[in-house]
Amino acid sequence: MADADTARLCTEIVRTVFGPLTATVASVLLTHGRLGLAQLLRFSKLKPRTVRAALLILVQHNLLWHAQSDEEGEVFEINTDECLMRLRYGRYVWLAEQLYGKSGAEIVQLVLDHGKLRPPDIISQLSIYDPMKAPAMLSQTLHKLVEEAYLKPSTLLSHLSPRDKLIRYEAEEKRKITGFPTARELREAKEVAEARLKREEEEAEQVGMKRKAKDHTHKSSKRKAVEEELEVDDAIYFRVNCERFNVHIRNKLIVDAASERFNECAGVVLRAALKATEPKQRKLSDVRSDPTSFASISMHLPDGVDLASGLVLQSSKKPPTMTLIKEYLGILASADNPTPAGRAASFVSLGGSRIQVEFEIIAKRLQRRVLEAVARERHGDEGVRVFRLLLDVGMMDEKQISKIGMMAPKDVRPLLSAMSAESLVSLQEVPKSADRNPTRMFYLWYVDLQKASAVQLRNLYKTLYNIAARRQAEQDEPLLRAVLEKRQRSDVSQDEERLLTRNERELLAQWEKKREKLTVLETRVEEAVFILHDLGAFKMNDD
Repeated sequence: MADADTARLCTEIVRTVFGPLTATVASVLLTHGRLGLAQLLRFSKLKPRTVRAALLILVQHNLLWHAQSDEEGEVFEINTDECLMRLRYGRYVWLAEQLYGKSGAEIVQLVLDHGKLRPPDIISQLSIYDPMKAPAMLSQTLHKLVEEAYLKPSTLLSHLSPRDKLIRYEAEEKRKITGFPTARELREAKEVAEARLKREEEEAEQVGMKRKAKDHTHKSSKRKAVEEELEVDDAIYFRVNCERFNVHIRNKLIVDAASERFNECAGVVLRAALKATEPKQRKLSDVRSDPTSFASISMHLPDGVDLASGLVLQSSKKPPTMTLIKEYLGILASADNPTPAGRAASFVSLGGSRIQVEFEIIAKRLQRRVLEAVARERHGDEGVRVFRLLLDVGMMDEKQISKIGMMAPKDVRPLLSAMSAESLVSLQEVPKSADRNPTRMFYLWYVDLQKASAVQLRNLYKTLYNIAARRQAEQDEPLLRAVLEKRQRSDVSQDEERLLTRNERELLAQWEKKREKLTVLETRVEEAVFILHDLGAFKMNDD
């Protein structure tokens, strides 16, 4: 069951895309948790036919999990992660166009609009206006999208809650333990269950391609050599693999962070290092990229780039490109600072002639930067100073914070109380005696990054909901709604200058400006959500 802010945002997303009736069903599931059909009918107060149609829509668009149990029967549960992914669908289409051209964007757009489709349905719908040439080009692009895992097969396992399967597999492993289980055996049982679930998911996603046999008859021999190659299975339904597109969003954030910290040339080199291993980057949970070489990075550099402009060279003679690449990679790896602090500030790691991009280290640094920005916005430079001090040193009491942070004691306590109310800092009680008397305790302040990220993530969800509500309220204004409905007429859309009055055109211009500002704000907030949620898979407290 989702929290209140996440539930409101998911309900607003479903209402915007699928209408109020489907949003009512989604809201009931988000508020009450997993429910059976009878309970869903009672809570939603809708007709059975309407509820079944809403469930079919949600299943078709991968927003609903269903499970069968002996105690509860068939129950339904909203997939909140998939629902929140819909905020990035526009960016996914743009990325598909950058990678595979207009045909790739059209295929991804069509699959996103329908939830899941079979290859013949995709090609038939997109080749209406050019039935002669379009099918061949679309089939080629579709094959690339499936082969590179931008589209993945929709299987029965993808509609079952992974939490249920993990609990069941873990229970099966625990039953194999004889006697009273130890902590090590319980941990091993959980690891085996997670590995089994991951293996099943990987096997299920490999059914999208099938082998095609081609017979080549040789003149000198009657034998036939059978050559096998892969083709897309027309009987499989495909859906968009959001995580594959999220990899590109993560790489863009990493390149921007390197460019901001050093310069544009450092960002270009890091982008080339990421592109060298991009085909093998399938999941956001990868700790680091696959190893690559200096030569491979140089092959992925854009033409005409001047790497020497980003460095201060001692001689006027321009050094070779490979030398410049090694210099930039040494800077990105913090080679001049071989300490834990230097490693925590690095972007890549060098192992001889092999280079790896450190995704986990960069993700932790990006998450910390988001939290520091929140502390600075709400509590000023003093709040950031306290936040960084507690992160670097660990648990401290008020006197130590005041002394090391060079702040007046009368300012430290209210600042810590305000930051604690927003979960930016937390308090740990250490009793001096067994009676746990409050007057005989040490009160130590520290930063719980997991808790702070979770609280700020809920605040960001609330902000996204407020942006969507503001956009809808602006659009529902009577004068603007009348003008928007008038512009949708076919005759007006062809000649807006002549058929719309000056006041109507000014009103539309104001609305376009407001919508653009809200869209930019939504993009920035969604980027922070991506850092805290999608890149938050790494345990930030492992430091």
